[in-house]
Amino acid sequence: MSNLHAHAHAADHQHANHGSLKSYIVGFILSIVLTAMSFGCVMSGAVPHDLILPGIMVLCVAQVLVQLIFFLHLSAKPGQRDNLSIGVFTLLIIAIVVVGSLWVLHNMNVNMMHPVPTMSSDSLG
Repeated sequence: MSNLHAHAHAADHQHANHGSLKSYIVGFILSIVLTAMSFGCVMSGAVPHDLILPGIMVLCVAQVLVQLIFFLHLSAKPGQRDNLSIGVFTLLIIAIVVVGSLWVLHNMNVNMMHPVPTMSSDSLG
């Protein structure tokens, strides 16, 4: 009897990290809505040109969070804390690489591009 109980208890722990059908449907609907909003930002013309890129970036981050929470089941639950900390560390490393690359490229552009001398009408005559 206790062996059967232990097996059922172990089976509960194996399925505890999987989402329900409801969470998959909610995640799918949110993904569709966020994708449609990104498409609408660009194609509708209702969003000012200067706000399109920041708007898409915000919707992109929201899409990544939806994917991580609803499909990869990352959460702060005790069984998922290791996965969450690995995910946060990965995002930190990616941010360091991207920001560092942009910084290096900007400094190369500033320091390597010398101004081109312009000829004025006084120097021609």
